Amino acid sequence: MRPDILCIYPNSIQKDGDSVFFMTKTEKGVMLGVSGPDMAAFDGEEVSRQGRAYKLCPLTVKNAGEIRKRFDFTNPKSHKGRSITLGLGDRLGLASGGHIRLLRGLDVFPVLAQQSMRELNLTGRTYEEVLADAVWAVFREGYTKGYGADGDHLKTHEEVKNALDCGYTMITLDCSEHIQNRFTSAPQSEVDAHYAALPADTIRALEKDYLGKTFPVDGELAIEFCPADFRRMVLIYLPAIGHVLSIYNELIKGIDVDFEVSIDETQSATLPAQHFFVANELIRQGVEITSLAPRFVGEFQKGIDYRGDVSDFERDFALHAKIADKFGYKVSVHSGSDKFSIFPAVGKLTKGRYHVKTAGTNWLEAVRVIAAHAPGLYREMHAFALENLPEARKYYHIVGEPANIPDIDSMTDAELPGLMDKDDSRQILHITYGLILQAKAEDGSPLFRDRIYEVLAQYEPEYFAALKTLFDRHLTTLGVEI
Repeated sequence: MRPDILCIYPNSIQKDGDSVFFMTKTEKGVMLGVSGPDMAAFDGEEVSRQGRAYKLCPLTVKNAGEIRKRFDFTNPKSHKGRSITLGLGDRLGLASGGHIRLLRGLDVFPVLAQQSMRELNLTGRTYEEVLADAVWAVFREGYTKGYGADGDHLKTHEEVKNALDCGYTMITLDCSEHIQNRFTSAPQSEVDAHYAALPADTIRALEKDYLGKTFPVDGELAIEFCPADFRRMVLIYLPAIGHVLSIYNELIKGIDVDFEVSIDETQSATLPAQHFFVANELIRQGVEITSLAPRFVGEFQKGIDYRGDVSDFERDFALHAKIADKFGYKVSVHSGSDKFSIFPAVGKLTKGRYHVKTAGTNWLEAVRVIAAHAPGLYREMHAFALENLPEARKYYHIVGEPANIPDIDSMTDAELPGLMDKDDSRQILHITYGLILQAKAEDGSPLFRDRIYEVLAQYEPEYFAALKTLFDRHLTTLGVEI
């Protein structure tokens, strides 16, 4: 069937030379329309309308690349110098239009494309596809204020290089495999023995630089290093520092990329002295850090509010914010979705200069829309999530338990969306997204994926409205005026 234009998105109409470009809704879904001499560069079907030839083109990676060549505003950019930046990881590739509409008039820089290797593997997407989805959203909305693309929680040279080669403008380096957590609770005698085995020149240099000294951070905070704690800290973090230096010097240095160092995957909260040590070592060796993610006190569980004493968090976070401010980078809050109780402290203590990462709640709002408008599909997804929860727990730690979720067989369809307001059901649907999206029927066809996309395409206004409600609350509790 030949696709036909149903409506044109007015903000997408652009001209380049003698060619005209626009995004349009067709019977085959949203497509790119091109007329003029540039048609030949795009894959698509040539048609005519009112005596004018044009081509309707699918929203592929290749066609996105051609758009990026012609319209620079569709290319991701560094966010250096921007005070408030939000990571808005979109696991379905459908939410960025809603994010753009929300943020268009605000002084907030969106990192629209944000995915980890784990998320790519669980959703079956590639970095090229994730970025292309962001490109199409930016082009459709005519959004020219700039956006970022984050290769999130990358661990290896190969992963970082792949993201950079795909055009990503932010790298979040996950140091977890190089942080020696075993020394956190090791006996001091074991720590001392391993420390003594380090190269003598390394020990001399570190002790000369740090022991017996006071490092002022601001008028109220100064860092000092106790010898025993210093030896333990060096063993925990020195290999991670070496890994960061290797990645930075080989792949990042000299290019306009936002570089975030993640040290939040540890057994216990990052102490201020540890944060200072890691940052000071990296910066004095020439690493330009855009943001750094410590592990804060309390629990940052997936899809639900902060678990812990908010006052303890505020005291701890204030110290990390001061250290970040001294070194000139932003503190980064990971697993930031729905952490409403601590957001006021994040906004205030950083003086409105921070990076917050969200991701999973975009998916949960999609699930909410499905529950409201396709309850039969939601019931299938819910049962599948409960059945496959043990597999999902291999990838994510949550406190949510099936026993705390009402039996949906006794619930009316109208009650189903309310499950997305309850912690246990939120978390379980949150972490099973990959299994749901990649589930196959007996004939090998997608069990849920196609129907999920069909429902969300049909109810896109409702999905965008749900995203606005969610992120309005994120922004207002962070102190952003909307």
